[in-house]
Amino acid sequence: MVQESTSNSLFAFEALESNVRSYSRTFPVVFRKAAGAILEDENGFEFIDFLSGAGALNYGHNDPDFLSEAKKYMELNGIIHGLDMATSAKREFMTCFEATILRPRGLTYKFQFPGPTGANAVEAALKLARKATGRQTIISFTNGFHGVSLGALAVTGNKYYRNAAGIPLNYTVFMPYDRYFGVDYDTSEYIERVLADASSGVDMPAAIILETVQGEGGINTASKNWLQSLERLCRKNCILLIIDDIQAGCGRTGSFFSFEFANLSPDIIVLSKSLSGCGLPLSLLLLKPELDVWRPGEHNGTFRGNNLALVTGTAALRKYWANEKLSETVMEAARILRERLQKVAQSNGDHNLSVRGRGMMLGLDCNTGRLAEKIARRAFEDGLVVERCGAEHQVIKLLPPLTIDEQTLQRGLDILDRSVNASA
Repeated sequence: MVQESTSNSLFAFEALESNVRSYSRTFPVVFRKAAGAILEDENGFEFIDFLSGAGALNYGHNDPDFLSEAKKYMELNGIIHGLDMATSAKREFMTCFEATILRPRGLTYKFQFPGPTGANAVEAALKLARKATGRQTIISFTNGFHGVSLGALAVTGNKYYRNAAGIPLNYTVFMPYDRYFGVDYDTSEYIERVLADASSGVDMPAAIILETVQGEGGINTASKNWLQSLERLCRKNCILLIIDDIQAGCGRTGSFFSFEFANLSPDIIVLSKSLSGCGLPLSLLLLKPELDVWRPGEHNGTFRGNNLALVTGTAALRKYWANEKLSETVMEAARILRERLQKVAQSNGDHNLSVRGRGMMLGLDCNTGRLAEKIARRAFEDGLVVERCGAEHQVIKLLPPLTIDEQTLQRGLDILDRSVNASA
């Protein structure tokens, strides 16, 4: 029998849990509670959370208003599990989302609730694109990350994750992301040339899938002009445009959708992570009505539309998206965050550090994974949780809660600043 008698002991996890675990290795303590931007371990030590559940906690931990709505719903014996049956919770979420998010932006979409993970929503998007167009190929991008189930993995670029598949990952063509070859090279022109050339060896794709800010890929940002060029290319060739807004959406870049700054109208939008508001699993596909060619049950699952998550998701929409206040708050916090990071980079000029990203989805590029690891480890020892990303894990990724107060934000940045100075 495995017993554990001391606080913060990882013995039970090491003895019982699979080697596949990762975050518990990076942050080797046992967390017991959280509120807002603060995590607390079993010894009562507090950490400022700049990870936010890898983007699943945009509104911080345990928002009391969301929890209150969840408690009320459960006390009234509200439906927790209902397959994809019609429920009052689902109707309330859809009508609120349509009125609060879609209608003010002039967007019209049908709702599809796949399984509760972002990867499952990506799988549904790819299947639908192929079904609707009759084509097989998907174009994805260098450094793109869309999940690790087989379909989503096929459009994910990272070799480490792809090697774990055990089988060939087919029917995807990878193209260079914006500025992949530097700021002077427009890769959308290359993509257009390839698709126009009948001898390029690239079949006309069913869809192009992309993140407007690549999260796991290293906080790479796509420009407005590049995104608009891709959309025009899609329209010209009857290619569907899929925006994966799983991590960059729900306000992370300031607007609810990350593509709003480019005035895009994607054919399919993939949402998950912070959609429920409080970390409960929920994913959603938004698809243009003419693409709703599914027959009943063609993409199904036992957990389609987590009703409790729909309740908290509705609470999040009402609390934060009835007006522009949160977006304004995010942009102000983003300004503070970027300015501090730029000062950190400038004060360590010998290492050629740089800042990248958009909104409150920023990264400190350390150029080497070794340096980034030292900084992240030192930051954690001093009470700050940050993750690394990029092909070589060379970028410190910063995803503070959108609702973080300025004092806590500055405290976290102070820790990061000291960690960089101590490691560089």
